[in-house]
Amino acid sequence: MVEIKLEHASVEFSVYNARSRSLRGDLMKRVGGHIGRSVKDDRVVIHALRDITLDLKAGTRLALVGHNGAGKSTMLHLLGGVYEPSSGSARIEGKVSSLLNLSMGMDPERTGRDNIVLRAAFLGMKLTEAKALVPEIAEFSELGPYLDLPMRTYSSGMAMRLGFGVSTAIQPDIILMDEMISVGDARFATKARARLQKMMERAGILVIASHSSDTLRQYCDRALWLKEGRIIADGPLEDILAQAHRPD
Repeated sequence: MVEIKLEHASVEFSVYNARSRSLRGDLMKRVGGHIGRSVKDDRVVIHALRDITLDLKAGTRLALVGHNGAGKSTMLHLLGGVYEPSSGSARIEGKVSSLLNLSMGMDPERTGRDNIVLRAAFLGMKLTEAKALVPEIAEFSELGPYLDLPMRTYSSGMAMRLGFGVSTAIQPDIILMDEMISVGDARFATKARARLQKMMERAGILVIASHSSDTLRQYCDRALWLKEGRIIADGPLEDILAQAHRPD
């Protein structure tokens, strides 16, 4: 069974001695939501998500919309099991592929070949399965002899190719994305889009956060509008886009 079920889930972050306005502003950009203050111990509390109830089943194609700081990225991390709810509950059934940080789990001092195994293991594969992926990822990434060099010698584009190749070699039940991924030059980007498209079509649940309405229309039929960490509206994509883009 593939399902994500949130019941009155909230995510909060406490930051001590965060008195400066610039730091508080930076926190809002990173996690979104609403800032509160505890009088007792002079700490800043970021209410990143507040009282979220949501049930996603197989076949869901969900768009997350809202301004910067609305809580979209935090929602993706909650749906992927990266964040535990501070209150309420989150139940995730199915294999998750979170395409939010393609280099997570990689070691810049290790070779590209080693990092294929590390990244695959980070994504939940057994060691034997991860090692079996190496030839296919080596061919897809087109890194040639660079695969045997430390990743610190790679350009950002080369590192992105490798991380993308591993992340899309495993067919997940649930895909979470923050904007569409752009990888490499035009020729490689075309190949990468075809690979990603196939994976997305096979997934049980797809959730994308994006500021591009055209992108969301291409892949989603339902949308969730977030504002200051709360769900403002949930419904058909076009209805929610019209509400979210309506002048205040």
